[in-house]
Amino acid sequence: MLTAWILLLAFLLLVAANALFVAVEFSFLTVDREAVRSAAANGDKIALVAERSLKKTSTNLSGAQLGITVTSLIAGFIASPGIGALLTEFLGWTGVPRAASVGIATTAAFIIATFTQMVFGELIPKNWALAASMKVVRISVIPQAIFMWTFGWLVWLLNSTANAVLRAFGFNPSEEPPNTRSGAELLSSVNRSSRVGALDSHTAELVAQTLEFGNRTAADAMLPRPLVTFVDSASAAELLHLTATTGHARFPVIGDDVDDIRGIVHYRQALELDPSAREDTSVESLARQVPIVSESMTLDPLMRVLRESEWEMAVVVDEYGGTAGIVTLEDLLEELVGEIDDEQDQRTTMHTERPDGAIVVSGLLRPDELGGILDMDLPDPDETATLTGLLSERLDRLPRVGDVVVVDTFDTANRDSDDLPTPARVRLEVEEVANNRVESLSVTTVPQEDSDDAGGRLAEDRENAGASENTDSDVIHGAPARDASEEAGR
Repeated sequence: MLTAWILLLAFLLLVAANALFVAVEFSFLTVDREAVRSAAANGDKIALVAERSLKKTSTNLSGAQLGITVTSLIAGFIASPGIGALLTEFLGWTGVPRAASVGIATTAAFIIATFTQMVFGELIPKNWALAASMKVVRISVIPQAIFMWTFGWLVWLLNSTANAVLRAFGFNPSEEPPNTRSGAELLSSVNRSSRVGALDSHTAELVAQTLEFGNRTAADAMLPRPLVTFVDSASAAELLHLTATTGHARFPVIGDDVDDIRGIVHYRQALELDPSAREDTSVESLARQVPIVSESMTLDPLMRVLRESEWEMAVVVDEYGGTAGIVTLEDLLEELVGEIDDEQDQRTTMHTERPDGAIVVSGLLRPDELGGILDMDLPDPDETATLTGLLSERLDRLPRVGDVVVVDTFDTANRDSDDLPTPARVRLEVEEVANNRVESLSVTTVPQEDSDDAGGRLAEDRENAGASENTDSDVIHGAPARDASEEAGR
């Protein structure tokens, strides 16, 4: 009987040791290393030990895994005879026959040992280490250091053998887990933190915009050529009048056509002239050199170009050298922080809401900007950067008033049990067209049952509109062609 109690005590000690090694394993992987370094730099002796141990994370994890394996095996070996003997004795006191009590006790001993080992030896220390990794490291690092000092030679042998096998298969083992994260991983972490309330939504949006900033190009941020106000043979006096009527401060100066950029002029240059000389001074004589950048230039190097530019503006050209638009430092800042009230506001009036729940946006809005308004992940067009381009791609022609495109997308605000965006559909209807450009379109979300009904009308709509068959499951409702005079009247 005494032996059974000794085995039970040994089992409980082994469960406690197993819990220690599990705590070491999870706390070493999740602890904030910068916090450990900071505490060590301030003279915290336990933090100094932890810092040295974390420099050999892989070796310490191997030691923890060795401890878990050994304690689990021994605990399982002694649990059944120890707990089983005590239960057999107890059942004998209750009058259960000896033959039956042995079988019952053995089964019960296995269940009790497994439950105790899992709950107290695995789950509790794991969850504790995940919830308070720094505190757990401070408690467990000294016992772990003693264990490694005693059995380090065995851990080294096992670790070296495992690393040799990995190298044979072409892998390069690392002593420390990677502390760096890709932009996509950081963005995912920011989104999760925002959803659970650990990060303010505005801060999360700013961080997300910053992470995506380097992936965007000048074409994404520029003011498109049709919306740019160019000046050619104007005088300084006319420039001041143009500034008063448009609200713009800077203007690209052109020669023969808009692809012949001579420079950039600022209204302050005209103000600095003697009033009597303004009528006789041409803006071309005042023009300063302006940077020319490709529309494919990413925003990080473009930011440096604009900061070095005198007027913080650049002309964007396409692959053929033609003027595609202009971009300013303010445009780049808007990519980070959202809309800024400045002279470019005519491009960035984001949306208006109607009483019926629809929103009205400009066709010059980018799909990702609309996605930000709707909390949805809209697909980007293959060759263009705007909603007008997206409509043109899906219709396989220029959009007309009344055209409807239903786009498959994902709702990032509503996620499933696996934390993935749920499928959604967005209905885009063209409301106003001018100069072959969509001036405005209404946007509504489509309930799934409604979108299924719309899909049944797809073949008939295509036949009436002559729409392309290559729609990638998007529902297209083409408006009938209009009389040329009617279109011109718009």
